[in-house]
Amino acid sequence: MHSPATAGTTVFDPASLAETLHAATSDWHRHNLQPEESLTPLSIALRLHKANFDLWHKEDLARDPHATDATITSTKRSIDLLNQHRNDLVEALDRTLLEAVQQNADAPLHSETPGMMLDRLSILSLKRFHTAEQTSRPDVSEEHRQNNRVRLSQLDEQSADLASALHILWKEILEGTRRFKLYRQFKMYNDPTLNPVLYNSSNPEQA
Repeated sequence: MHSPATAGTTVFDPASLAETLHAATSDWHRHNLQPEESLTPLSIALRLHKANFDLWHKEDLARDPHATDATITSTKRSIDLLNQHRNDLVEALDRTLLEAVQQNADAPLHSETPGMMLDRLSILSLKRFHTAEQTSRPDVSEEHRQNNRVRLSQLDEQSADLASALHILWKEILEGTRRFKLYRQFKMYNDPTLNPVLYNSSNPEQA
């Protein structure tokens, strides 16, 4: 019989996730791949990371000084939809983990969920990749490259710290010494019943 920690690792393995995300970041810059669609924590984690990957590059398009107004408007709407998808996936990951483990209801509550921490880890992976690119650019000064080497070292440390913290949290959840809840994001900006700009535009009499 598996111990709780061993059984939990088969459900969710934070120890390997940081490098899994980083490898996916590199792969996706070479090939336009889509993660497998399934309800496993790993699949949801990779789809969350892909949402952040797509957001990163959409936001680059929105900042292009040569972009037309139409392009910026279209890109902004895509960013809103991707952000909603990203938040939905954070919740989906937390929901899946909650269904997979039996928590100790008396354990202290952790304010940040595994899904929220993984979202941060995903963004750090993107920062690491794009900062690493800056360390080998041939068209910039050595000072620029060196500044980014320092920055990359700091990002690597932050990523390792966060991955370790996620690993420890998951271990404590499995051991019954810590618990978490599903925290709903309740984003309002895409909801036509909650965002005044949207519901007023669809009901001119209320504008």
